[in-house]
Amino acid sequence: PESCPDLCECSEVAKTVKCVNRNLTAVPPDLPPYVRNLFITGNRLAPLPAGAFPAQRLPDLSALNLSGNHLEGVEAGALAALPALRQLDLSGNPLVSFSPQAFGEGGSPLEELALRGALRDHGVVLSLAAMLQSGALRNLSRLELADNGLVLLPVGMFTALPALRQLDLSNNSLVGLRNVSFQGLGQLQSLNLSDNSLSMLRNGTLAQFRSLPALRHISLGRNTWVCDCAIEDLVAWLKESDQVEDKEALTCAYPDKMLGKALLKISSSDLNCSVPIDLPSQLQTSYVFLGIVLALIGAIFLLVLYLNRKGIKKWMHNIRDACRDHMEGYHYRYEINADPRLTNLSSNSDV
Repeated sequence: PESCPDLCECSEVAKTVKCVNRNLTAVPPDLPPYVRNLFITGNRLAPLPAGAFPAQRLPDLSALNLSGNHLEGVEAGALAALPALRQLDLSGNPLVSFSPQAFGEGGSPLEELALRGALRDHGVVLSLAAMLQSGALRNLSRLELADNGLVLLPVGMFTALPALRQLDLSNNSLVGLRNVSFQGLGQLQSLNLSDNSLSMLRNGTLAQFRSLPALRHISLGRNTWVCDCAIEDLVAWLKESDQVEDKEALTCAYPDKMLGKALLKISSSDLNCSVPIDLPSQLQTSYVFLGIVLALIGAIFLLVLYLNRKGIKKWMHNIRDACRDHMEGYHYRYEINADPRLTNLSSNSDV
């Protein structure tokens, strides 16, 4: 029988090795090659370096649990030498770096990835998005991103996951799904969006939900739904769709007059939405009104001129006389300056 690393418990029959709460700072180098299920949890691992798992030494390792290890980073190539890896759990680690090349250049057969409470740093979210978009995890069928305080998701984060069946985004702080595209997730069956800060879902997002043939379980509970005119599309979709499993429990959070009201019981009269005016007609009306106002101002101006025509005529005469006097003065001085005799005479007079 293969030897078992110190501080670990091994079962060759169950193909399992457990190194739990042993204050380990690195992955034991002498793991038995028969292991299929490896639990290294509750320790104090340093950043997981390249070659953390020796090449060709663990050919059958399919389930790896590294949760709760105070792990801050996963470097490039750290998980590349695990050809049979199907399940990876990194939950509960304060990750600040996650290399997009962590699984190597050729990708990984990984099917399940759990990152619950491990993506509190925004840079890690961007690194994970880059990894997913690169196609390195095209076989992924289950992705757990709950409890991470996510507010917005990177654009196109899930576009290269054609095999994804379960996506858990619960217990975050998502305020919208405007940047999120679910196109291409033809096998998606379950989507958990509960316990977020969603106030509405836009018609484009609802259209994506309708277009996914396998999507039958959507969780939307405990979100802060704002029940105004913008929520009409969501209410209409809830009433016609059988995809939302908890839709009877969805209630309004704002405004106060709608607090606690079930979304399924909302009608157009509750929202008090006026029929929108056609924009070209509205602009035409504005132009007509502007023309009337300008015509009225012009008429008043002409009327004022007419009533004060005598005063205006007298004022014009006064301005003309004043201008003429000034011009005569300038002409007289010009003649004096131009004639040398007059200039000398003027100078002698001054003396």
